[in-house]
Parts: sequence; C-alpha cells; structure tokens
Amino acid sequence: MTKTLRLAASALALSLTAFAVVPAAAQAQGRGFTAKDMVTLDRVSEPKVSPDGRQVIYLVRTMDLPANKASFSLWLADLKARIAPRRLAVSDGGVSSARWSSDGKNIYFLSGRAGSDQVFRTDASGETAVQVTKAPFDVGAFKVSADGKTVVVSQAVFPDCPTLACTQERLDHKKAQKTTGVVYDKLFIRHWDTWNDGTKNHLYAYDLDASGVAAGEAKALMAGFDGDSPTKPFGGDEDFTISPDGKTVVFSAKIAGRDEPWQTNYDLWSVPVDGSAKPANLTEDNKAWDAQPTFSPDGKVQAWLAMKRPGFEADRFGIMVRENGKVREVAPAWDHSAQSITFSGDGKTIYTTAEDVGQTKLFAIDVKTGKATALTGEGHVGAFSAAGGSTVIAQDNLKTPAQLYALAPKGAPIKLTGLNADKLEGVALGEAEQFSFKGWNDETVHGYLVKPANFDPSKKYPVAFLIHGGPQGSFGNLFHYRWNAQTYAGAGYAVVMIDFHGSTGYGQAFTDAISQHWGDRPLEDLQKGWDFATKKYGFLDQDRACALGGSYGGFMINWIASQWKEPWKCLVNHDGIFDSRFMGYSTEELWFSEWENGGAPWEGKTTYSQFNPADHVAEWTVPTLVVQGQNDFRVPLEQGIATFTALQRKGVPSKFLYYPNENHWVLKAQNSVQWHDEVLGWLNQWTGK
Repeated sequence: MTKTLRLAASALALSLTAFAVVPAAAQAQGRGFTAKDMVTLDRVSEPKVSPDGRQVIYLVRTMDLPANKASFSLWLADLKARIAPRRLAVSDGGVSSARWSSDGKNIYFLSGRAGSDQVFRTDASGETAVQVTKAPFDVGAFKVSADGKTVVVSQAVFPDCPTLACTQERLDHKKAQKTTGVVYDKLFIRHWDTWNDGTKNHLYAYDLDASGVAAGEAKALMAGFDGDSPTKPFGGDEDFTISPDGKTVVFSAKIAGRDEPWQTNYDLWSVPVDGSAKPANLTEDNKAWDAQPTFSPDGKVQAWLAMKRPGFEADRFGIMVRENGKVREVAPAWDHSAQSITFSGDGKTIYTTAEDVGQTKLFAIDVKTGKATALTGEGHVGAFSAAGGSTVIAQDNLKTPAQLYALAPKGAPIKLTGLNADKLEGVALGEAEQFSFKGWNDETVHGYLVKPANFDPSKKYPVAFLIHGGPQGSFGNLFHYRWNAQTYAGAGYAVVMIDFHGSTGYGQAFTDAISQHWGDRPLEDLQKGWDFATKKYGFLDQDRACALGGSYGGFMINWIASQWKEPWKCLVNHDGIFDSRFMGYSTEELWFSEWENGGAPWEGKTTYSQFNPADHVAEWTVPTLVVQGQNDFRVPLEQGIATFTALQRKGVPSKFLYYPNENHWVLKAQNSVQWHDEVLGWLNQWTGK
C-alpha cells in the first residue's frame, strides 16, 4: 500500500485501530476472495461535508443476498472529534441522495417511505424525517436553494403537457387501453435498457414555506422543452444548479429533435426559478457537450465542463468559466479530462477528479492561473466533497474496497470508515503492481499484474487476461464490482490487464488513437503487453491462459478469435460486438458507432468492414463462453446470439449464458455470483492440467 494510503498521526487523527480494512491475518495465508464476497461487501458513496467542515454524511449500501436486494443507510462522521461514525435512524425508512442545507442545520434526502420517491428533511441528529415534497411522480433528483426558500426537483413528464395533471391523465389513459402496440416516428425508440415511453425528465420548482415544506403549485422550468434534465440514462443533480441568490436555475440538456441519437450537443440553459421565462441557451456556440453547471460561492463565476468535438463522447472535458461576461478555459494545457467541479469556499480553487496514468486522483486547480496540483496519489478516488476547509474522499484500489478518508493539511489522509473488516477477515487478496512497455508506435503503454492469492513464487499459475470495455476506459487501480481482478486471483489465477491505446488517463491523444482503429493499434498493444508480461513474470503459465472481455472487450475477444488465437485455451465474450456493420444500425447511441467507425454504415471510407469479426468466423477455433443480457440496447441481444450461433455452427466448443433481466452489465447480486461461477468454471475447464 502506498504512502498516500497509509495511516498516519495528525491534528485530525481519529481512533483508527478498529477500522482496519483487512486484518493482519488476512495479509498472510487465507481463503481466496470470491464473487459472493464481492457482492456482499458494504459500499460507501456520496460523502458530503457539512458547510462548517466539521461533519460528513455518507451512504452505505448493504446487500441482503438471500433476498437479492440492496438497501442504503445514512451515516455521519465527525471530522474533529475522536468518535466512531454513527448510523442515522432515518435510514430505516429508506434513504438516498443526502445533501446538507446551506446553514448545516438540516439534511435533505430522497426516500420512498411515503409510497413514491420524495424529498425529506431531518436535522443532524437524524432521528425523525419530515416530508418536504408531495410531487405527483417520483422525484428523480433535487436541489435546495442556499436561502432555503426553494426546492427544484426532476419529474418524468410528457414535454408537451402544460401541467403535471396533464401527464397523469395521459398515463392513466394509456394504462386503461387494451392495446399494447406502440408507434414511434423518431429515435430513440429505446435507450440503454429502457423503451421510450414518451416522457422526458423536466425540472420543477416548489416554494418552501416557513416550516420548510413545499407549498403551492409546482413551477415548470422546462415547459415544452424537447429534452431531458437530468440527462438520460445516468444523469443526476450534477446536471442542474441553483444560483447562490436563488433566482436562477442552470441546467444541462440536449434538444432531442430528430437527430438526438447521433449528436452530442448538450448545452447549458438558464431559466428564472419562478419559471417566468423560457430557458435561454448559454453555450449555443459550442456544438459539443457542455455539462455540470456550477457557481462559485459568491455567484460571480460560473463554471462547467465542455468538450470541443461534436459527436465524440470520449473527448476531453475541459473546465470552462464565465466571469464578467467573458468565457475562458481554466487549464487548457492540462491534458486530463475533468470529471466534476467543486469550488473552494473562497472561489479561488476548483476541485475535480481525473484519471492519471492508471490512477484516479483528486486535483486542485487554481482558477486564475490554471495550475493543477494532485492532492492524492495511487488509487481511485470515486467521490469527494470539500466544504468549510475540510475535504473527504472515497478511495479504493485493486486490493481494497472504498473507504472514506479526510485529507489532512500535512501527512497522509486520515481514514474515517472501516467497512468490511469482518467480511474480509481470513481472506487472502492478491498483490497488484503496475508495469509499462513499448506498444504501438513505440509509445509507452501501461498495464497491471495481480498475483494469485497466497502467491508462491516457485509455482506456475494459469492466467486471466482481462480486456476492458469502453473502449475509452481503463481497468486501472480500482476495486471494480463487475470485473474485479481479486475474484480471479482468489480462484488461483494471475491477472493481466493492459491499458491499450484508446484507454483514458494517459492524455487525449492516447485516447483518440483507437477511433477508426479498433482492430489494429489496441491489438498490437495487447500482443506486446502479453509478451512483456510473460517474460517479466516467470510464474505466468503461457500454456494455461484465457482472455476475457466485455463490450469493446467482447468485440476484441471476437476479433482475436481469428487474429490472435494462438495463446488462448479459452475465451469469454460478455455483450461483445459480432457484426460491426449491423451494430451501426441496431445500437441506440448512434454517435458512438459513427464516430468510432468514421461515418454511418452506408457511407464510404468507414471501418465497419475493416475490423468486422463476423467476416472472419471461418478462422474461429478457440472454445468460447458467450454472455448476453436481454435488456442490453447498447450491444443488442442479437450480437450475442449471432456469436454463439457462429460458434455452434462451426463446431467450436461453446456455451451461451443468457440473462433475461440484465442490461449491458450484470447488476443483480445473485446473477453476479452465477456469472462468476460460470466464467471461472469455463476457465477451469480449459486451463486445468
């Protein structure tokens, strides 16, 4: 474990003895980590520091595996006192998205305890919950103004409906119909894992009375707006903000129109909080993606994230600011893609996370000069919060699930949580190390090696060669809950992962290198990485190795099945592309396929045929397990069926693992355990001596 993660005494030191992540006994011999261990781990998320910097609230996700259901509880830790964190009683009714009021006296959160998801409030004691909103539909996200007079919520409505009642009437009418046919006249007809029902996420403002409860009619802030805020499918309250004076709401949204699936022109829109005017476009000049509007505490500076290339979802997110009517990029020479924005209390610094050579770090960026300073080192900062002079991060790595840490002015971060110590007692985890080599174009490429649990240097070990998706992504130094290297290490496998050209965190040019080159540059990196790893680590058994990947990684599995099949005893393809050209017609976010292949499928000079696994099935011979989810609309079901059909028709040993209730990912706990059982069973079958 690196210096930045070691415990150290400081002025903010807490009593940490009881909070060890992995007991000392588990560092020696023990049983291997399993998928069941993984899905039953408690997960920490959404730390929010109080305005005075003294306390932090956060959510803990707990899994009831027999019930196959997760629940969330709200916890509070004191950043100044030497006391253990405590669970708040309001958790019993269900809680999510907890946020402090600007004065630090109250905590707002979402809960379904009243029959639908609504905004509730409690004080710092967390004993009782007061219902704040009674909106007619589930509240998807919310924000409360700094003066405590307004709450802005998102509701799924029909955009042409002038009132919420109109949406309810239309839903009731649809429910009463005996017919089931749905007519569409434009895309999206479906997105990610949901069929389009005609509704859009729209923002509404409610006045809060003297008791802090929503009063009066909801004020529509996006009446007639043909778009979503929060954005679909993964948007949240980061997609909109309320100005410090409480008068204006700024949100990120894309006009849907006819071209919604093949363009990425998300803009920032400004609207009065009373809904007295239509939204005004603040970023009309930028035809690429604008996101995460944020105000400085005094309201004088507005910041947001912006891409520059229309149609490219993996472009670099730069940090933009508008001050005194002038717009500029804060750190144009900083070759990182910012993930979020938080101002310091004095407005002079912007905090953001960004990937950095296999790590995900928290950076402090000087608004005036653009100087970026890394505040964390090795590991993955998955979330952070800064307020009142205190900064708290949620950090994990390849060996350790996420814990909360308080950043100290000097010295190492101070650990605040000790989740899963009991669950990991007696568990042996594999040691991880990063390596680098010369890949495509003689450029430096990085990778990770994770040793098997209870590693014995005198032995040879079978290898799981994991290929990440995206393709603009990274396996990196993080504790992944779908592709977790420790589940393979715990089963006796060494794990090799290569961040090939196209991976994120190594500069935008490195990320760009994969577009229109899906089958050559990354393949060269994977081949050279494999050669380097097997020479460097003599315990890797080259005669007992299987390659696994999902999404783009699944495409690569189908590609290497003909282009580089020699090293592999078996392959595993999760929701991977079989026919690149048909993918261009059947996926939902067309901008992705068209950018990556250089145009639409019918256009000339594209790469659909150049790197198309379907055209090379005749060369397939490696035993392959195919996994596919019914509700995967990114890489549709037929791609997986076609892969399995081709394998079966050719007589290649193969299996098809089908999930009727999963999307592009396997998210349900018991399904995840089954997935790992099937995958490891497949690897064991073909790598056993």
